[in-house]
Amino acid sequence: QVHLVESGGGLVQPGGSLRLSCAASGSIFSISSMNWYRQAPGKQREWVAGVSSGGSANYADSVKDRFTISRDNAKNTVYLQMSSLKSEDTAVYYCNAYSPSRAYWGQGTQVTVSS
Repeated sequence: QVHLVESGGGLVQPGGSLRLSCAASGSIFSISSMNWYRQAPGKQREWVAGVSSGGSANYADSVKDRFTISRDNAKNTVYLQMSSLKSEDTAVYYCNAYSPSRAYWGQGTQVTVSS
């Protein structure tokens, strides 16, 4: 079992920055990739960024060059650094971890981009 806890969400003005954190605990040895997803009101949940156990990162086109995902294996934590935020980035952001047997999800953290 893996437990994920997100933090760092909040209200930010357009063009601003925010860093989300996701702390993992439990059977973390089973985790292969870790990802961030988001879900805006009235929309489906969408993948934002992911990082493999080896540190290889990938991004959705909508956030490429603005967001950076990283992982600190010593702290069992994944980060999402978000810059040049836009109103369309407003959503609940969810941390996700994949193991060979299943996917795990955090409870989500709200990010609101508004002036």
